[in-house]
Amino acid sequence: MGAASLLFPHMASMYGAGSGPGLRRFVETTSTTESGRYDLVIVGGNAGGLSVAISSLRSGIERVRIIEPGHEVAFPELVPENNLDIGFGEQVESIDRDGDDIVVVTDHHTYRARGCLVAQRVSDPAWTPPIQMDGVSSVSVDELPEQLNDKDILVIGYSDNAVELVARAAHHGASVVMAAGGIDPARLSPAGEHMLRRLERERRATILYRSIPNQIGQVDGDPLAYFDDRRTPDLEFDHIVFASTRHQPDETRAPITAAAIATGRVICLARDHEFDEGPIAHGWEVGRVVADAVFPEIPLAPERTAIERRSAHSGAVQELRDEHYNATITHFEPTHSDLWVLRVRPDHGDTAHQAGQYATLGLGYWEGRVDDAVDDNLDDRWDKLIRRSYSISHPIFDEYGYLARRMESDELEFYIVLVAPTDENTPGLTPRLALMRPGDRIFLGAKVAGRYTLSSVIDPQSTIVLLSTGTGEAPHNSMATELLQKGHVGPIVAAVTVRQWADLGYHEKHRELESRYSNYSYIPLPTREADVPKRYLQDLVTNGEIEAAAGRSLDPRNTHVFLCGNPSMIGLPEEVDGQEVFPETVGVVQLLSERGFSLDRRNDPGNIHYEEYW
Repeated sequence: MGAASLLFPHMASMYGAGSGPGLRRFVETTSTTESGRYDLVIVGGNAGGLSVAISSLRSGIERVRIIEPGHEVAFPELVPENNLDIGFGEQVESIDRDGDDIVVVTDHHTYRARGCLVAQRVSDPAWTPPIQMDGVSSVSVDELPEQLNDKDILVIGYSDNAVELVARAAHHGASVVMAAGGIDPARLSPAGEHMLRRLERERRATILYRSIPNQIGQVDGDPLAYFDDRRTPDLEFDHIVFASTRHQPDETRAPITAAAIATGRVICLARDHEFDEGPIAHGWEVGRVVADAVFPEIPLAPERTAIERRSAHSGAVQELRDEHYNATITHFEPTHSDLWVLRVRPDHGDTAHQAGQYATLGLGYWEGRVDDAVDDNLDDRWDKLIRRSYSISHPIFDEYGYLARRMESDELEFYIVLVAPTDENTPGLTPRLALMRPGDRIFLGAKVAGRYTLSSVIDPQSTIVLLSTGTGEAPHNSMATELLQKGHVGPIVAAVTVRQWADLGYHEKHRELESRYSNYSYIPLPTREADVPKRYLQDLVTNGEIEAAAGRSLDPRNTHVFLCGNPSMIGLPEEVDGQEVFPETVGVVQLLSERGFSLDRRNDPGNIHYEEYW
């Protein structure tokens, strides 16, 4: 098999454990000597340099040496796993030609090689963050703080440089989120894409593939990232790092002689701008350029798309599952064919969360669907994950009949309804979830997040009202259980609207709570049962039914209302010409606002808390 055909192989096979004819022992240089002859010398242990080193070794090119000026490569895990030969702390002094050899002289060694890849890059000094953040501290460009352990770090960017920063922060114990709106993993270097998948799979980083902040603010001295989309809440961090574009440093260009460049066997890894002379390669194509320039006797394999590579062998689906999935479905209980309660146990990390928060589930487009719908652009997406955020539910009772304790479980529970396809929308995830069963594998995101919590409830005698539509009941199951466990003595009223009685997945458990706790009331509202009068949550607010269940009036001075589900039920106002305007369909927020309640917003606490479901 040709070298180039293995320079960009499937990530799992490329970086999996194993041995081959080209694997070498790990070396750290300590003195200046004349070294032996090499096939390839790589300057820079970044993502691009590691990619070419590993894929070259696996192609049978045995003598590969990485020269790293610092004391750590971008992805340290890959060094022992691939037995990479690295000289740490070596500074390149010159790259020249001597006969048929490329001669690389460092302050420790002199290397003779068939070719040289200059992968080292530095920040572009002209680059500035594209986001306004006047006066915000703890924000930097390409520089992580010295202390990373147990810190919350946001890295903004979608390049190899961003992945390198994320990996370094995670390696040193930080909790990391990468805001990578617009990222195409296939255009990263192979090592960069591999590490991105690995960080996700091991739940060491959260990747926001479609989101990037549009503003950076500050709260109590910490930076706050504001996201202008409904999928991502505003997030507070200890430090925010922008990953800039990168380029060849002048001090790296200078030692390359014209004679060396003229050989065509000194390749420079660069960004989107031209190198002055000689071959130049981008992160996603460097392997083929190196193979073509340095090893012309090895025939190049035809380039194939990611889908073509993935689907070329019978084990592709299992390979993709192994690469992406990091959790097991331990419980799958259908309430009926379109509604399920499932529990997920992660392979890595804990399940700690606050009642009301949400987590991300994912399945691959390669999985089957329960319906006959065809996903849009499936050929381009077949090897990718579909990710969706779901509020974390709660089993309410444990196996012995006691109130289940959230912190004692190593699983997360979710309450999910099948979304049917329409002419305007072909849902991707729930038609695939419908085919899952206990023991099946799934993706679980690293970061559990959300401001929809009980943090504002500090008075145990206050009135708590939980209003939801459909599976919006999920976070309220956890909230009600936690309040009762903590000994909340004030009234708790939970009400939910569904179409039919069969759509109440936790009905019996809530009735059991009512029988055990005199301060708890449950009001289910099926809207399409012939023998049940049609009522909505707004009706309960206006007709006094919630107050009757609570045994007291809804007083904004001692009441918290939680709304989760259909945006029409919630009815958030929009700002128009400086004025808040409520939607035409009257929602609960408008009804409560008229009674003196106020929305809970960041930096502006209120007593109406909400979580929209689409």
